[in-house]
Amino acid sequence: MIDLHLHTTASDGAYSPAELMSRASAVGVRTLSITDHDTMAAVPEAMVLADSLGVKLLAGIEITAVRDGRDVHILGYFLTVHPPGLDTFLVAQRRHRSDRVRAMAKRLAALGIAVEVDGLLAERAAAARSPGRPHLAAALVAAKHATSVRDAFDRWLGDGRAAWVPRRGLSPEQVIEVISSAGGVASLAHPGLTGDRRLLGRLAEAGLEAVEVYHSQHDQATQGRLLKQARRLDLAVTGGSDFHGDADHRAGQLGRVGLPPAEFQELHDRIARAARRVETMRH
Repeated sequence: MIDLHLHTTASDGAYSPAELMSRASAVGVRTLSITDHDTMAAVPEAMVLADSLGVKLLAGIEITAVRDGRDVHILGYFLTVHPPGLDTFLVAQRRHRSDRVRAMAKRLAALGIAVEVDGLLAERAAAARSPGRPHLAAALVAAKHATSVRDAFDRWLGDGRAAWVPRRGLSPEQVIEVISSAGGVASLAHPGLTGDRRLLGRLAEAGLEAVEVYHSQHDQATQGRLLKQARRLDLAVTGGSDFHGDADHRAGQLGRVGLPPAEFQELHDRIARAARRVETMRH
């Protein structure tokens, strides 16, 4: 099984890199990529563990872009644990995330709901971990303002709710360029969930090299449609469970949703070419 879309506690996943790697290996995943949001903090630890678990690890990330006020997630895949020039960009991405959490905490305070976030944000920044709404929701639960993370989203943090703050950030086209400049291959994450069927074609024109066809929330019809688009646009194919933890609605898909080996080879070949191109430009 090849699973190229997994999350750890470095972003909004429930398990540490070691725990995630162990769980994935136990259900038959033999090639995987940890694709945390706006951070690669978990990748070095996972790389050290890979051999002992008999797992091949592909360095990865999921970067949040913004188009028309809506999130667009771009997966990036690399051959190196520390892609050249990416660190500075990711620090800025995580700073935007922290600013957004603080802004939402201020909105909550204005509603009479006090929640402490400075310690949370400082701790995550020190470890290069990404903060986000799930962490603010967990703080609300800990302070007994909400009964669950879902309750916190439903009442205050979900899109358009009382404490919601729109995200700001780079466009998908700019994120694709960032990934390409770092020697990686960019893939549009779970396009079947965006509701915009024209987006894939526009991003392919902007340099996108792959698309996530196989995903826990893509049904057979969606997979078929995306696979045809990928072939027509000469895009590589990616896929994975998008596993976050046992409480997530995709929990049962770990070890069940993955990428066919032939598709992985094509993706790997493209990443190798991208890495060579960047290395040549640097010299």
